Amino acid sequence: MTMDETQTEWRAGFACLVGRPNAGKSTLTNALVGDKVAITSSKPQTTRHTIRGIVTRDHQQVVLVDTPGLHKPRTLLGERLNDLVRETLLEVDVIGFCLPADQKIGPGDTFIAKDLAELQRAKRVPVVAIATKSDAVDRDRLAEHLIAIDQLGDWAAIVPCSAVRGDQVDDVLRVLAEHLPPSPAPLYPEDQLSDEDDERMIAELVREAALEGVRDELPHSLAVVVEEIVPREGRPADDPMLDVRVNVYVERDSQKAIIIGRGGSRLREVGTTARAGIERLLDHKVFLDLHVKVAKDWQRDPKQLQRLGF
Repeated sequence: MTMDETQTEWRAGFACLVGRPNAGKSTLTNALVGDKVAITSSKPQTTRHTIRGIVTRDHQQVVLVDTPGLHKPRTLLGERLNDLVRETLLEVDVIGFCLPADQKIGPGDTFIAKDLAELQRAKRVPVVAIATKSDAVDRDRLAEHLIAIDQLGDWAAIVPCSAVRGDQVDDVLRVLAEHLPPSPAPLYPEDQLSDEDDERMIAELVREAALEGVRDELPHSLAVVVEEIVPREGRPADDPMLDVRVNVYVERDSQKAIIIGRGGSRLREVGTTARAGIERLLDHKVFLDLHVKVAKDWQRDPKQLQRLGF
């Protein structure tokens, strides 16, 4: 193979980020892509779907799959999210195991490490350990964390990074890309950043806005469904508007009252925040019509889970 042929050979494939809830997976996904493709929140179990962010550089295309956090499930929804993660792990070329530096290695990390060890034995999928949130600790604490990670399993590499500050994010990308297979061409167009459809992204933006400032029990009870996206009739051609109608589902009337707020104040805040993101996504003016509805115990009801997209 000549030097010219070597330079034009692509490496392309799928890299899955895993870890326990709130390990920094979505924030790292956004930092690697360089744009917002996954919603983030301080609340655990924010991610509920596999989200693909696409990073294309120097004849390497890494398709990042951000997954829900693996956890001990308490509901049917939790079981399905764990199943989704495990199914995803069987289909990727490399795994990034996120372990936040501001938290000690715990039972959840050990549980995931055992799962990954079994996968490595069965499928020989390389696992890169990523010490996320390195900006949140001093050097001594980070060094202790890296030693603990090394003792936790047999990793293809260990990389510390801070997605918030951008520290060593490029190193994470480089190491993941090294484990991708050769490809005759990129898997997606080189300028594409995600393969998420508009409806899924809109629902996630609304859910992200609704998660801010709510009580700890509410995040698990929130589900968002986009009912329709239609052009506003009678608008001038040079100033179009889209009507976006969205339902926000909770499990109890008391939760509905929290989301709506006194006199609808909380729901207006959610709408204002979400609309800004939706307008950037769609590149259109948007009228966002939000409705809050109760779907009693939907996390435990197979029929309602299916209707809500799980």
